[in-house]
Amino acid sequence: MKDGTFRAGFARVDITPPLGTPIVGYFEERRAKGVLDCLEANALAVSDGERTAVLLSADLLGIEGVAFNAALRRRISVAAGVPTEAVYVHSTHTHTGPGAGKADAGRTDLFDGTDFYNEFLASRLADVAAFAVADLSPAQLAVGCAEAKRISFLRRYRMKDGSIRTNPGICNPDIAEPIGCLDETVRVLRVKRGDKGDIAVVNFATHPDVVGGDMISGDWPAFARRTFERAEPGTKCIFFNGAQGDVNHVCIDPRPGEREGLHPDFDDVDRGYEHAQHMGRVVAAAALSVWGKCVKVAAGPVRFAVRTVSVPSQMPKPEELPKAREYDSLHRAGRDAEIPFTGMALTTVVAEAGRMVLLADGPASFDLPLSAVSIGDSVVFAGIPGEPFSDIGRAIRERSPFAMTVCTCLTNGSCGYFPVESAYAEGGYEARSSVFASSVAADIVAGHDALLRQL
Repeated sequence: MKDGTFRAGFARVDITPPLGTPIVGYFEERRAKGVLDCLEANALAVSDGERTAVLLSADLLGIEGVAFNAALRRRISVAAGVPTEAVYVHSTHTHTGPGAGKADAGRTDLFDGTDFYNEFLASRLADVAAFAVADLSPAQLAVGCAEAKRISFLRRYRMKDGSIRTNPGICNPDIAEPIGCLDETVRVLRVKRGDKGDIAVVNFATHPDVVGGDMISGDWPAFARRTFERAEPGTKCIFFNGAQGDVNHVCIDPRPGEREGLHPDFDDVDRGYEHAQHMGRVVAAAALSVWGKCVKVAAGPVRFAVRTVSVPSQMPKPEELPKAREYDSLHRAGRDAEIPFTGMALTTVVAEAGRMVLLADGPASFDLPLSAVSIGDSVVFAGIPGEPFSDIGRAIRERSPFAMTVCTCLTNGSCGYFPVESAYAEGGYEARSSVFASSVAADIVAGHDALLRQL
């Protein structure tokens, strides 16, 4: 069809892994012992009658490996009948689900036993993309914004002694101030399709690391989708996580009642299934608060592109390697008790050691694929293949020529943390573990600026 009519389609499939599948997201082994709630992959297809794109959102920690992601997108493109550049695959980043794809050289242990799941996932994602394209129906667009308060918090803090800590603990008297820029905005795209049923696109940014343990769950993004759909029968909801690299659910100065449904976990972080449900309700409620008042916008042509940016790597200094190899070896041997740190400090030094060992011989740089799908001049999805700090999302939106810019993390890749430049001098888990040098934030922002203007 080449009549210029804007169309949209939706589909959903189950991607729950079998019991025993590795659950990734922490620096300790976990395998799925049960299912609290099923994992899903959702797909939104958009078309102007000539060009069609498919945007997928899956309940996964991430999909690793540049080569794996490229092959996955090719497979989806064939199934859906769209160009490879029109395939946009996002992971919500649940920490109670599997990772997928192929890890970088030297870290294949993180994906031990997941070959079956990789094949299953690729098949399911190809299916859901094809189903969404088959569901295309005439549509109109409207947009809205609201706020979800006191469920997302900056997780990097300057301590009174000048040091920087990630998740330093509840009511820690040594905290001086949080570091960063918090974004509590819930962005909503209402896709009106008449008798076919509307589609709600919801975007919010914070870590889905709330449930914990070794039971499968989609965490708060899944609860946000399901809560929204229960409130709006006949509407389908797809969720995209935003720039969440330096924000999570941990409130260091909770008000009365705010710790209900939470319990202390191994890394100085409170977690709980009930709190994940609460967060999902808050996000859904914010989206619902503007659902009936979204502002109609013109659809226009569907465009898509991928732009690759080269970012220097954070290679270790020679004098750093002996201690890094010692800590990395102890961790791999299951001897963390012999490393002189605990809680989040232990996680930080283990992650930093792994990064140094990984990059001992290079490479000197990495190529990062930035992805975008736009609908007229009204809406653009700006995909980043990892975990950007909140300020990166803010900078991309400020420079964007589109009326609504939906930044999404872990899109067409899962390459690690993208801290802002100042974080490298300050220290902390994200910058110390990142394989990228301090220019990564500026490189991503400049790359997306050029990409969005290209569209």
